[in-house]
Amino acid sequence: MSLVINKVITMHYFEFGKDYSFNGEKHDFWEFLYVDRGEVEVHADDQRYLLKQGSIIFHRPNEFHSFYATKGKAPNLIVMTFDCHSKAMQFFEQKVLHLEDEERNLLAQIVREGQQAFEFPFGHPLVRRQDAPVGSEQMIQSYLEILFVRLLRKSAQSEVESPLSTGAKEKSVHDLTNRVMNYMEQHIDAPLTLNEISQVFCVGKTQLKDLFKKHTTYTLMEYFAKLKIDHAKILIREETYNFTEIARKLGFSSVHYFSKAFKKATLMSPSEYARTVKSRM
Repeated sequence: MSLVINKVITMHYFEFGKDYSFNGEKHDFWEFLYVDRGEVEVHADDQRYLLKQGSIIFHRPNEFHSFYATKGKAPNLIVMTFDCHSKAMQFFEQKVLHLEDEERNLLAQIVREGQQAFEFPFGHPLVRRQDAPVGSEQMIQSYLEILFVRLLRKSAQSEVESPLSTGAKEKSVHDLTNRVMNYMEQHIDAPLTLNEISQVFCVGKTQLKDLFKKHTTYTLMEYFAKLKIDHAKILIREETYNFTEIARKLGFSSVHYFSKAFKKATLMSPSEYARTVKSRM
């Protein structure tokens, strides 16, 4: 049984405020919503679902759906709509699934490909960038098909298992990557260096750099810098701390340096970003 995506209609990476509520819609094509951070309650026809970080829900054509942020947490969401008439999609009706590392990486690759292909933040309709790489739309559709096929296979428990030695090695690499990520999360307020992290995990700097780049597409310090900015966005949207307090919590030497780093990463100052969040409320 094959699964073919005919067309990607919209794609969005939303960074909503803590009290965001979407009143709902329905349309004659498929949609999925993935929770990258935070937590949302989704209403689909007469059903309610609580989605936490790492969860994805599918809405079949003409299914009315809405959602709102829960527990005062500002959510990051990936929402895509697409046209697909394959019978295999029936599996995803009213499904809430949890994505594993490989599936999350595929979804991240889709977003990155979309950022190279279309003007960002994504609008409706999508506006193709003049410098978009050749075949970007085809790549996005292909990644989507691979993601959905992986989910179908996992459900049917029909994936071919790798030899034990290969599987154990791959698991070890994933475990190390995840432990480094967790360490950086726990030390988000510190000025970590590659040398310090390599010493903590007893791994050579070159080996650590290569492994991290392979499994995240970021260098170690690029990821740490991105992590700080991602946390800053959430703290701004949750409106609990002012910019000086956020800078201090994330280990920046001053609010000026924080603002400079934030603008370099997002092309907006912290205050400009806060205003764009409020405009979506």
